[in-house]
Amino acid sequence: MSIDMSQFHEAFFEESFEGLEIMESELLTLDVGEGDVEIINTIFRAAHSIKGGAGTFGFMNVSEFTHVMETLLDEMRDGSRDVTQFAVDSLLGSIDVLRTMLEAARDNGDVDEAMVAERYAILNNILNNGDEAPSNSEVESADADVTAGAAQVWQISFMPHTDLLMAGNDPVRMFRALNELGELQATVDLAKLLPFNELVPEDLYLCWTVTLAGDVLKADIAEVFEWVEDDCDLSITLLDDAGPIGLDSDKDSQVIPSPAQEQEEITPTPAPLTTKNTVPVVKAASSKPKKATEAASIRVGIDKVDEIINLVGELVITQSMLDQAGDDLEANAELSASGDSASQKMNADILLRLSKGLAQLERNTRELQDGVMRIRMLPISFVFSRMPRLVHDLSSKLNKKIELMVQGEETELDKTVMENIGDPLVHLVRNALDHGVETPEVRVAAGKPETGILNLNAYHQGGNVIIEIKDDGAGINKEKVLAKAIEKGIVSSHDKLSDDEVNNLIFAPGFSTADVVSDVSGRGVGMDVVKTSINKLGGRVVVQSEEGKGSVFTIRLPLTLAILDGQLVTVGDESYVIPLIAIIESLQVDRAQINQVAGKAEVYKLRDEYIPIIRARSVFGLDDGADDLHESLMVVVEVDGAPVGIIVDELQGQQQVVIKSLETNYRKVETMSGATILGDGTVALIWDVNGMVGVHKKKSHKN
Repeated sequence: MSIDMSQFHEAFFEESFEGLEIMESELLTLDVGEGDVEIINTIFRAAHSIKGGAGTFGFMNVSEFTHVMETLLDEMRDGSRDVTQFAVDSLLGSIDVLRTMLEAARDNGDVDEAMVAERYAILNNILNNGDEAPSNSEVESADADVTAGAAQVWQISFMPHTDLLMAGNDPVRMFRALNELGELQATVDLAKLLPFNELVPEDLYLCWTVTLAGDVLKADIAEVFEWVEDDCDLSITLLDDAGPIGLDSDKDSQVIPSPAQEQEEITPTPAPLTTKNTVPVVKAASSKPKKATEAASIRVGIDKVDEIINLVGELVITQSMLDQAGDDLEANAELSASGDSASQKMNADILLRLSKGLAQLERNTRELQDGVMRIRMLPISFVFSRMPRLVHDLSSKLNKKIELMVQGEETELDKTVMENIGDPLVHLVRNALDHGVETPEVRVAAGKPETGILNLNAYHQGGNVIIEIKDDGAGINKEKVLAKAIEKGIVSSHDKLSDDEVNNLIFAPGFSTADVVSDVSGRGVGMDVVKTSINKLGGRVVVQSEEGKGSVFTIRLPLTLAILDGQLVTVGDESYVIPLIAIIESLQVDRAQINQVAGKAEVYKLRDEYIPIIRARSVFGLDDGADDLHESLMVVVEVDGAPVGIIVDELQGQQQVVIKSLETNYRKVETMSGATILGDGTVALIWDVNGMVGVHKKKSHKN
């Protein structure tokens, strides 16, 4: 009888990726010299397990590659080879290659053979020639991708998913970044473009094939698409010198400029161009396979499973108690109808039992809900574990000395939130390393220790998780930020901005203070996406900075995306839910504190600060009877780091609600982030306070 080995693949890949994380974290702690034998043993065991599993399941390329790493580790383990920084860095690079090979095996994708061959050459050179980098001829023969000084032609197939624009990404900015790397040619495929009356303005229907000529590395191209790799199908291919640069067009291909291209003054042309300032249009066919579903399984501690089982047992007991009380009540119904006093007294006792049973059922249900939610909770160390390697690589690249300090690794967060917060955190850490922490010489000249400190901290606060990224670097140069914002037209030179408002300008789309574009930062396609990604999770990010002392980025996130703590309010005849995470305070309006500015715009003096007022009735197009707003109710919410007052008709209670997606069940509504079903069976919409402000501004401009 043959056994289908594919049923074990998921467990193998899961354990292999965990093994890679162990290898990476241990390598980062390995001291140069003789090395800690126990650490080397831990790394060796993880590599050996991956090698054995790969061989068992037929992934021979993974097994053979890991064997070379294992040989090098074995020589370090038995003392025949010293641990050198070059060898450690080479092993770290090999882990990256091995991770790529495992991902390709998992997703049935193609492996970049040139990249693997280059890494083979480096490892074999260490084994054969000692601690030396391979010669140029060895590297060139191993990997055409890293050939220096030679002009190359890359073909990029870029097929965005329709919701790519919703995350704040813009293909035009990506093409601008590519245009800075070499000579750009692009064609667009209009095959997915819907008829005009069926178009959704927020969706993207275009795909592109791009050719890029120049002395460009594949890593530089991949970095441009770093933020959209999960929102598109992408392939990057090095064309042969004799190979064609363009693609054959078919009946679906048209040379028509998109509206975005016209706005950016990109000149359309019926044939591929060779100038760097134009982007023509074409059909793309992606060879990249679809990614496997993210984390199809999750490991749960046995204590959490036992807790759920116990709670289900309690629920069964409660159900039996309620069933018995119901049967007794039914049996006594006829006697009660005849006026029998004994049966009426018995019914009163039964009703008391029913009341207690229902209270117990409510308690059991809440505990079961909490227990089930805890199953989805994972320690944030799953995200933080990526940072030591990132700090190690970037500090070497930037010639900086940086010590990473991590706290709160055990803080738990919902799996879905965890999967979506990783990339924003990586970008904030990269930003702190590049723009925040100074070089050793600059730090010493400023009277600081030459080694900078980067702190990562996570903790629970109420129903939220707070993540802090803190550095002791130069801080935000407010004058430079303001000057750059004025130069880019983000703000006017006449605007009077507070320090916090100036700091928050770094989140504006396309904003960057980098003088030189590098593979670390400088293209201005990151911080705005960080903010958009966090807002999409129902969270918010704020920055505090003091020049010369450092900066703190604080991210506030909900514990879970499935259940929300909300404040029920009434506007007109409908009930709505405002997420508590967005609410600063609620109060009764004092007419004396209301002022009008710029015509109809209203502001409210809250203590020593003026905040804008939004009338919810006006946003929803309802008749606004309370013109003077006297004794109206106002909910003060935080939008983009600033308070905004929203006028509502009535405040109800606070309660937890289960979030249902509007887009899945209906369509996207600009002012709403979802819906829920209340205890009485009615549907209440959940406000998106950022969307409310956006709609209010649009209506104000029209008026």
